[in-house]
Amino acid sequence: MALLLLILESLLIFVFILLFCVAYIILAERKILGHMQGRFGPMHTGWHGMLQPIADILKCLIKENIMPTAADKIVFILAPVMSILPAIMCLAVIPFSKNIYAADLNIGVLYLLALGSLGVYGVATCGWAGNSKYGLLGSIRSTAQLISYEVPMGLAVLGPVMMARSLNLIKIVEAQKSFWYILIQPVGFFIFVVCSAAETNRIPFDLPEAETELVAGFHVEYSGFKFVAFFLAEYMHMFVTSAMAAILFLGGWKGPFFPGPIWFMIKVYSFLVLYIWARGTFPRYRYDQLMQLGWKFLLPLSLANLVLTSIGIVIFG
Repeated sequence: MALLLLILESLLIFVFILLFCVAYIILAERKILGHMQGRFGPMHTGWHGMLQPIADILKCLIKENIMPTAADKIVFILAPVMSILPAIMCLAVIPFSKNIYAADLNIGVLYLLALGSLGVYGVATCGWAGNSKYGLLGSIRSTAQLISYEVPMGLAVLGPVMMARSLNLIKIVEAQKSFWYILIQPVGFFIFVVCSAAETNRIPFDLPEAETELVAGFHVEYSGFKFVAFFLAEYMHMFVTSAMAAILFLGGWKGPFFPGPIWFMIKVYSFLVLYIWARGTFPRYRYDQLMQLGWKFLLPLSLANLVLTSIGIVIFG
């Protein structure tokens, strides 16, 4: 019975995230960008386009799944699975409140960082398996980009972990009952925000896709449900990184007046809006600028922040 309840709870959380944290954040992105650019966005499918995400999913599901004749067929099929599976597994340890979660791990932060880094295998293999130079170049870009930005991102996460003295996500939130860690870790929060945008291939770091020069990049040969898998993986990773930002720096579900899950979703959606705002504001980086920012600026800054955090913990306890 307990196992059945756990499976049901996990399924409900997954369906909720799939609908309201993936499908409808895509609609919100199209609406927000539309208003930023003086247009409306989707308006005709349902009230104010509310059914547009469902229509888009159905359209992609009934499209023909095309496979290039020269593709490595097994790897071509496995690549979308390798991309979306780590994103789904990350959702298992996200606590929406003190009592709403699928699993409570003592190494929750390490679990998220480890699974988040596995997503690069799906991107790298899909670019190679399609036997397309555009896709291969996009996957090579993505591999170098993700490896480069995982290092400062991991160092930025260590600040809250050291202050809470735990890798458990719930304990990190409980440790922020007096103040949010963003108040004493603003540099770490800034590094995490920038690196999370690069990890999820969002503008100004969307060079692995780069529609204008790579014709959609690593997933250029994919269509139908396989393309949807890459699309969902990207937005699930966005949700996971937004949830990590809320948990590590913004007090998780802590807040006055409203119930914990509502506060948590407010913080997560605020972070997601920041992604969208950046997409409508910043131009794309050149690749040399991307690498210089990661290795010459963010890495030394994250190391300095880690050293200062260590000194502060030793002095002030």
